[in-house]
Amino acid sequence: MNPDDRIDSWQGTFRGPVRAAFFTVGLLGLIHLLRTSGLLDLHPYQFGIYPRRSFGLTGILTAPLIHGDWKHLLSNSIPLLAMIITFGAFFRSVAWQAFIMIHLLTGIAVWVFARDVFHIGASGVVYGLISFVFWSGVFRRSLRSIVLSLIVVLIYTPMFEGILPNQEGISWESHLLGGCVGIFVAWWFREELEPGEHSEHEEERKEQAPFLPPDIFQMTREERERWLGK
Repeated sequence: MNPDDRIDSWQGTFRGPVRAAFFTVGLLGLIHLLRTSGLLDLHPYQFGIYPRRSFGLTGILTAPLIHGDWKHLLSNSIPLLAMIITFGAFFRSVAWQAFIMIHLLTGIAVWVFARDVFHIGASGVVYGLISFVFWSGVFRRSLRSIVLSLIVVLIYTPMFEGILPNQEGISWESHLLGGCVGIFVAWWFREELEPGEHSEHEEERKEQAPFLPPDIFQMTREERERWLGK
């Protein structure tokens, strides 16, 4: 592949995910701007998750769209931007399915298990996405997934403090439950390998293949001769 083709290939890989990432983060910023300016009446009490109450069910869908202040939004926007690009570029075959599962299952888990307060923000989804990328390397055992897992460890290790309980003003349950959901979704899609990962698994299977077929001594002489002649 010549350099121009390689550049075109990389551009094709990242163009769509980058657009999706900036659209998503831009939408969150627009919603917060309209909410704080008073043009939209989007109060956390209406759109957040309140555990085990029927009026809190709406938040399963809407809570990630609502943030308490600009600092809260910014802290979620940067990792969300990076994770959406990573999803779209390296987990293309399952990106949307995995994203939707993480969004919904994290919200459901928070509604079932979290404290009786309103939970808002995209941090639970962010932790789910980070956990998915890391554990995909564990479950898939492909070189590319393992490298992505190591990058996640190096960059996002400080974020794991967010799962510690009893942090005032922080929905640590969303972080912890989002991380657990990410593990489950990574396991769920563990067999959905990307085109670049198939060859690695094929080589592994070839290395583990027996030198002779296990039933060679049950073959007739003619069958053994035909097999050995291949």
